[in-house]
Amino acid sequence: MDKEIYIIRHGETELNKQGIIQGRGIDSDLNATGRAQAAAFYKLYKDVPFDKVYTSVLKRTQQTVQQFIDAGLPWEKHTELDELAWGEFEGQHTSELVIGAFKDITEKWQAGDYEAHFAGGESPADVEIRLKEIVAVIKSRTAEKLILICMHGRSLRLLMCLLMNKPLSEMYDFPHQNTGLYRLDLTGDTFTVLTQNNTDHLNV
Repeated sequence: MDKEIYIIRHGETELNKQGIIQGRGIDSDLNATGRAQAAAFYKLYKDVPFDKVYTSVLKRTQQTVQQFIDAGLPWEKHTELDELAWGEFEGQHTSELVIGAFKDITEKWQAGDYEAHFAGGESPADVEIRLKEIVAVIKSRTAEKLILICMHGRSLRLLMCLLMNKPLSEMYDFPHQNTGLYRLDLTGDTFTVLTQNNTDHLNV
């Protein structure tokens, strides 16, 4: 094993709770539940000897791993880890209209149309391009043997497809709860999933 990677989705925000679309363009804070989820994750994993913490540039990811940062772990934020931009639907409640639009576009994605996107937003193909860039950076840093990444639900699904060499249409094979943990090892160019969407820390 050359590297071990922990990947978590950020904690709950008030917009998550209210069913409002966030995406890359909305920089929301964790709510009380999200802060408790983050604290629970830290409590269980604080003794894991991470070499580096990576987050998106959106503050909900930084807030989720803030205790690791405060404990002195090196930290970098990268736009490549941001959530997919939902364009015209960001900030909207999940009404019947919005649910229908999401159903239509996700059906296109599952049919292999990875360029499909909402007006002003990104497609899975767009996100894949930037995810490939950050994966190349992380793989190149051979001295970092154990890292923690905090990112977002949709981009996490797409990252897992990329790491597991699966088509993006299989993104729904990778569920994600707030602070759910994916743990992988990297040997050569091969990633292996050791843990999928683990939330044991929320049950302690």
